[in-house]
Amino acid sequence: MVEPAGAAPSARQPAPALSPARAFVVDRWPAALLAAGVLLAIAITAYVTHGNGHARTALSLMFGAAFGIVLQRARFCFFCMFREWFDERDPRGLSGLLVALAVGLIGTFLVFGAWLPDASTGRLPPDAFIGPVGPALVIAGLAFGAGMAISGSCVSAHLYRLGEGSPTAPFALVGALLGFMLGFVSWNPIYLTLIADAPVIWLPRYFGYAGALIASFAVIGSLAYVIRQRQAPRRAEQSADGFTAIFVARWPAWIGGAIIGVLATLSYLRVAPLGVTAELGARARQLAGVVGVAPTRLEGLDSLRGCIAVVRDFALSDNGVFVLGVIGASFAAALVARQFKPSWPTLRQIVQGLLGGTLLGWGAMIGLGCTVGTLFSGISAGALSGWVFAAAVFGGTAITLWGGRRAGLLLRPR
Repeated sequence: MVEPAGAAPSARQPAPALSPARAFVVDRWPAALLAAGVLLAIAITAYVTHGNGHARTALSLMFGAAFGIVLQRARFCFFCMFREWFDERDPRGLSGLLVALAVGLIGTFLVFGAWLPDASTGRLPPDAFIGPVGPALVIAGLAFGAGMAISGSCVSAHLYRLGEGSPTAPFALVGALLGFMLGFVSWNPIYLTLIADAPVIWLPRYFGYAGALIASFAVIGSLAYVIRQRQAPRRAEQSADGFTAIFVARWPAWIGGAIIGVLATLSYLRVAPLGVTAELGARARQLAGVVGVAPTRLEGLDSLRGCIAVVRDFALSDNGVFVLGVIGASFAAALVARQFKPSWPTLRQIVQGLLGGTLLGWGAMIGLGCTVGTLFSGISAGALSGWVFAAAVFGGTAITLWGGRRAGLLLRPR
């Protein structure tokens, strides 16, 4: 074809832009293939396990995988959500936690109503994390909160960050194992002095389901109001296409919270309340027995409610399978989002991981669970212990952040 006189030579037409999904497959197909393989392996393992007559174990694995994906995609870390509000006046993370508590409360109370229609009988709902309320719970929460601030995460977040290749997470989990062992060493005097006579307060027993739900929502509403008062102006967020929003960008915290609330209800209905420290504590108890540092008898421990270290054999428990599901699925989600970034740990990361993890483990042992078990599952069950532990945990986190930064031991994130 002859160009018209005076016209510029024709340029080659640019290739049409690929859709986000197709560009993703072209650019990241090895990571996507590996992630799909991991999730497929989890699904096949659950299917085979269910077929062998272990339905609870199969469900635990699937619930753990779902929990791990939500934790990783929504960055649902109790410490991170609090730090974002504490440092940056960003209330979105804590608002997501409040959504999770609200959904979990409604769902769990519906399950309770079917199993135990009259809450005033004095009986407690089966397996619910309803613990004693006393000074030991406050001390445990303060220690756990300090451990979060030092190590940079709670136990559940260290699990999903292990799937991201975090250099601190392995040392924090080793520290948690050591902390549990220290908890066994100190358990008997603490139990006999501070826990044995502490009251176990289940709110529906005193106020009924409706009254306990109204009281809990009043607290949640008040907290939502308080955290929104300390809110910094935010820049307008750029909108992302649907594919990027799901697989790459951080999910809105309220969506993650709502999904976790539903998962908590389903998990309690079919398996057990959500918790991530029972298997870790059980292994620490076995190890403490082997090395001879734990007392032969741990007074009253096996009779208490919570995500605790019960005596068991060397086979993986349902909680252990749940934890493996969390790690595996969070690894797959991180691969897809290009957030799997392993690196060699620095000396500071090793020390903070071990020290903070030790406080996490000791606090979880004495408090009968962590932020997922004692705090989240406890509050969802209407346990006063959940609210007390929450106040102590976030109080310990704030004190440690403030004091550690003034002393130059903890740095602000850049």
